[in-house]
Amino acid sequence: MRTLNGIDEITSLVGTELGSSEWTTIDQDAINTFADVTDDHQWIHIDEQRAAEGPYGSTIVHGFFTLSLIPKFSAEIFTIEGVSIRVNYGLNKVRFAQPVPVGSRLRGTVSVNEVIPGDKGTQVILKHVIEIEGEERPACIAEVVTLLVE
Repeated sequence: MRTLNGIDEITSLVGTELGSSEWTTIDQDAINTFADVTDDHQWIHIDEQRAAEGPYGSTIVHGFFTLSLIPKFSAEIFTIEGVSIRVNYGLNKVRFAQPVPVGSRLRGTVSVNEVIPGDKGTQVILKHVIEIEGEERPACIAEVVTLLVE
């Protein structure tokens, strides 16, 4: 894991990849749990028999489940020190580039895209790419905005 020491160091890393997380397997139990938590029980995610006959040949991971892995992957890749507050400030852009079949192994890669000083703190825009093992196209690409206050 990489330790980033304050806003000045993060600013110096604009355009730099910070690294990749470990691979994690998404099984049907995890998909079902996410469906229960979010009350999103669409058949393509939870009905294994029907999904086997559907367009992907199996159930697929919810797009928002894939997106929700960003904090897990981030914690494996980097930590930030030298700031008093670090909060999720939102998302600029999210794309689900391809479906994620049950049983897929995913990992995240993070790059520093931009650092924007402001009155409330400094916005750090990180590009997160969630890869599917063995696939050319990623599952998800997201620009996450984190607000840092020194």
